[in-house]
Amino acid sequence: MAVGAEQGRLGENGRSNAPSRDAGSSPCSSLKMFLGALSFAYFSKSLSGSYMKSTITQLERRFDIPSYLIGVIDGSFEVGNLLVIAFVSYFGAKLHRPKIIAIGCLLMSIGTFIIALPHFIIGRYEFETSVRWVINSTDSPAPCPKNSAAIVAQGSILPGVPNTKCEGESNMSMWIYVLLGNVLRGIGETPVQPLGISYIDDFASQENAALYVGCVQTISVVGPVFGYLLGSMCAKIYVDIGFVNMETISIGPSDSRWVGAWWLGYLIAGVLTLLSAIPFWFLPRSLPIGQRGAARCTPEQTSFIKDSPLLEDKYPADEPTGFLEMARDFIPTLRILLGNPIYLIYLCVTIIQLNSLIGMVTYKPKYIEQHFGQSASKANFLMGVVNIPAVALGMFSGGLCMKKLKLSLMGAAKFAFSTSLIGYFLSLFFFAMSCENAKVAGVTVPYEGMDVLLFDKPSAFTACNSDCVCSANDWDPVCGEDGITYVSPCLAGCTRSDGSGSNTVFAQCSCVGSAGNLTARTGQCLDREDCDRMFPYFLALSVITSFIISLGGTPGYMLLIRCIEPQLKSLALGFHALATRTLAGIPAPIYFGAIIDTTCLKWGQKRCGGIGACRIYNTAAYRTAYLGLTLSLRSASFLVCIPGFLLLRQQVRREQRNAVRGALAKGGAEMEALGKDETADREAALVPEAAVVPETASVREPVLRDTEESQPTAEHHSRDRETRL
Repeated sequence: MAVGAEQGRLGENGRSNAPSRDAGSSPCSSLKMFLGALSFAYFSKSLSGSYMKSTITQLERRFDIPSYLIGVIDGSFEVGNLLVIAFVSYFGAKLHRPKIIAIGCLLMSIGTFIIALPHFIIGRYEFETSVRWVINSTDSPAPCPKNSAAIVAQGSILPGVPNTKCEGESNMSMWIYVLLGNVLRGIGETPVQPLGISYIDDFASQENAALYVGCVQTISVVGPVFGYLLGSMCAKIYVDIGFVNMETISIGPSDSRWVGAWWLGYLIAGVLTLLSAIPFWFLPRSLPIGQRGAARCTPEQTSFIKDSPLLEDKYPADEPTGFLEMARDFIPTLRILLGNPIYLIYLCVTIIQLNSLIGMVTYKPKYIEQHFGQSASKANFLMGVVNIPAVALGMFSGGLCMKKLKLSLMGAAKFAFSTSLIGYFLSLFFFAMSCENAKVAGVTVPYEGMDVLLFDKPSAFTACNSDCVCSANDWDPVCGEDGITYVSPCLAGCTRSDGSGSNTVFAQCSCVGSAGNLTARTGQCLDREDCDRMFPYFLALSVITSFIISLGGTPGYMLLIRCIEPQLKSLALGFHALATRTLAGIPAPIYFGAIIDTTCLKWGQKRCGGIGACRIYNTAAYRTAYLGLTLSLRSASFLVCIPGFLLLRQQVRREQRNAVRGALAKGGAEMEALGKDETADREAALVPEAAVVPETASVREPVLRDTEESQPTAEHHSRDRETRL
């Protein structure tokens, strides 16, 4: 008996299933420590990821690259995931999951530091400007030079004049380091999600698993709040702060040439990610089976939990398995996973929706900047304090609703679909929140005296600046007294400038106003009353739609976990992440950026030729391309949901029928066993009480003799009854 009890306390692999007596190694405390460590890791990785998106416009301007190339850099994170995620998800589930997560966090921190590296090896940032800082003088060079042989004529270099601006052009390729660092960051992030979620679902109680997953997912959405706030703070700081005299900088954060201290946030994010790796080194490989319910169950119930076949599926990681054996089982296991039609349809729906979501989130700060005329700092700030908290609250509320309403598999699917559909219809109102293009002479509006302006053939040259030798490629905007922005002081026809730096005022501008003698100041005109009135409504609608759509996030994620066999859970999560990163995370930023590039009206020019970053967009075309592509993808996802609901309903009904049959079969077996027990009780009742004695050699013979002696008596009574009949 003692030996059997001892074996009952041991698992099949020899480890104890009973809770540890040591408080420091308590299963409950270990699970809480893992939950806290995973939450901090989610916070760190989501902070650095959101900070990457908040620096999109800063990287565009710093490295002078178009939006589609920024999409390549952003998608390189998913490339890193693609390289290792399938193997990490499959083999990692059978190894020490906490330590693998720790290694991943370490790689993420190294990759984040590499992203910031170009700032320390590249030269100082130089932007296009005709404003000069002249010491002890208020006079600046004439903005409208005439007949100067040393001036570029409409963007061309005069023969025999060396282009000294090409020096250091190779430094512009430093964005390659940003791409490589992002790839490494993606490799490090790979094990965090599939191994972390599967670890929680393995060792948390059934009713708390959804809540814990909801908490972790909520933390992962809180991280971007601080990521965008960090991006807002760094966008206000000039890129070369501490190395240049800020009084010589003639541009501000609202200027399209401004570049903030993008590198500073990556250093902060790298340190946080490095700290998140520490707790995982001290966590156990697995927790005792009793963690799932032994603390609240009786000893009899605990014995049933120990022998439950469900738990055998929940703990495949504890079985000692060789590497070659795992490798041989990989393809058959993957074939079984992909043979689940519900899983495949869920995969297709999430891929399409994530294409829409990733493309929308990646370029939303830029959309706010370009469409509503806000600075990069303000756009990031609003994303952090207004939009992201609504998403976090929605995801947490979704997990709480699933726990309170006790949603079934079908209920979770309907809940996620309904919230997504409501958010879709609300998003249609974004089309009505439009702004007019900024008034830029020769680009969006004609010069004074011109009747029309063709957007496909804009011309910055006209009669008022025909005497000036100007470059059409420069972007050095000035705001005229007439409220119109001019591409440069030269193209505004200004012949004189007073002051220096950001206080420069251009006078005698022949193109400004009908009189042709008004002044202009540095910078683009920011007075857009229609946008200022519309922007609060845009923010309010954005918050509402983000909250409603995110309500279905946690139920939808639990649907992924529950629609597959427990032993395939880690592989299913890993393959889901692999597919979404390959087919959504990588291409979405690229083709969204490429389509946005088609709406550019004025491109910046690189030092040695070729287009750089876009300076101004066609607002109406930008809105149509950005919102139209986002909502079109979501429309397609709803169509794919229809066969998914049909298959899911069939599976639920089939499982219900099987459950009823199993219950009936089990009930019949129990009734048969009960009948056998009653028969045995009746037979035992015929045995005299003296027969119920210890089975020893000294008493067995008398009992048998007494029984034999009682048999003739019974036969005699039987014959007497027959005689009476």
